[in-house]
Amino acid sequence: MTTLNFNRTKALGLFAKYWQPGKVKTRLAASIGLQRAADTYQQFVKTLIERLSDCQAEKWLAFTPAERKGEFLELVPNDWQLDLQAEGDLGDRMRTFFARRFEAGSERAVLVGSDSPHLPLESIQQAFEQLRESQVVLGPTEDGGYWLVGAAGNVPEIFSGIPWSTPQVWQATLDALQAAKISYSTLAVCYDVDNGDDLQRLISDLQNAIDCDPQLDRLLKRLS
Repeated sequence: MTTLNFNRTKALGLFAKYWQPGKVKTRLAASIGLQRAADTYQQFVKTLIERLSDCQAEKWLAFTPAERKGEFLELVPNDWQLDLQAEGDLGDRMRTFFARRFEAGSERAVLVGSDSPHLPLESIQQAFEQLRESQVVLGPTEDGGYWLVGAAGNVPEIFSGIPWSTPQVWQATLDALQAAKISYSTLAVCYDVDNGDDLQRLISDLQNAIDCDPQLDRLLKRLS
């Protein structure tokens, strides 16, 4: 297992939504049904909490909606903290997450989503390291978005005017970075699990994985 060593001036966040059937993974549900898609998403969240728990950083589960706080509390170890996501679109919610972390004293903050339970843990460490030199770090996804965003010092102007949930997110974000003259670096490409084909790809990748990752082994069993 990869162990990540950070001090408390670094914050790591995981964005998650309550796994209510019909409210999460609707494209995946078209292939496997509403309940199974919701259950699968819940397993993604649980797996990411397990995999990220070795990070020696302030760990935040940014959740929604407010009335489901109890269910999220049941998932996280004692060294995780809960943070209710702000209102607004995805950009508004991410901007608020970073603002809260910097206001609380974090020097570098990294945020990941819950659509890529297999995300490369070594890239989390790389993200924090790259934020020593760059103001922003991004992990691209194959569908034109990003699976990780990190910032150093202050909230970057990259969360407004972005066509969220479209293949144009990545390019629009790069355009915003360049327009604002913000330095940035990138990480390895990953893929989100959004539909039935993605899920089959994930299962195949986990079955063929060479490196032993106990949490991903458990996920494979849960998915099977």
